[in-house]
Amino acid sequence: MGCCSGRCTLIFICTLQLVLALERQVFDFLGYQWAPILANFFHIIMVILGLFGTIQYRPRYIVVYIVWAALWVAWNVFIICFYLDVGGLSKESDLLTFNISAHRSWWGEHGPGCVRSETQHVAGVQTAADGHSYVTVMGCLAEYQYIEVAHGGLQILSALLGFVYACYVVSAITEEEDSFDFIGGFDPFPLYHVNEKPSHLLLKPMYPST
Repeated sequence: MGCCSGRCTLIFICTLQLVLALERQVFDFLGYQWAPILANFFHIIMVILGLFGTIQYRPRYIVVYIVWAALWVAWNVFIICFYLDVGGLSKESDLLTFNISAHRSWWGEHGPGCVRSETQHVAGVQTAADGHSYVTVMGCLAEYQYIEVAHGGLQILSALLGFVYACYVVSAITEEEDSFDFIGGFDPFPLYHVNEKPSHLLLKPMYPST
């Protein structure tokens, strides 16, 4: 009963993780955040693997999911530190875009309450952004880095819950397999022992009648 409830809870957590990962993937695509896009892709694969292992009673798959859950927590801690400028990291750098572009988080211009406006540069003035418009954002109810931090916090919380319940499910499945093996569930020899005859009956000599 405990294993069943644990499996159902883990299935729910994995499903929630898939929803959160897909939502995050969409906004990372819109912001051209290539490093998070790759990380989200691997995360989705590993969550599906853990979900399959939970449904099909495959503890090895669940163990892979457990290892990934720990790595996923570490990745999201890095994302939080990145957007909070912790440890020498800077949210203004192009680290998450692999220095391919200068794009920032999609929430920077499209966050709740943000008013986005574009103004063309003055003709004849040479700037680094010559030929491009200037974008100004005002009235945001929350700065984009805090929205990204909130996303990272949700990912960490769901990953920790998945880690705990996955460990419990693996332990429960292993105990069930061990107990079934202990009572002879995987031992084929008792099937043959039933029909086995004493050797002295098979080797009893036969004498002709006189």
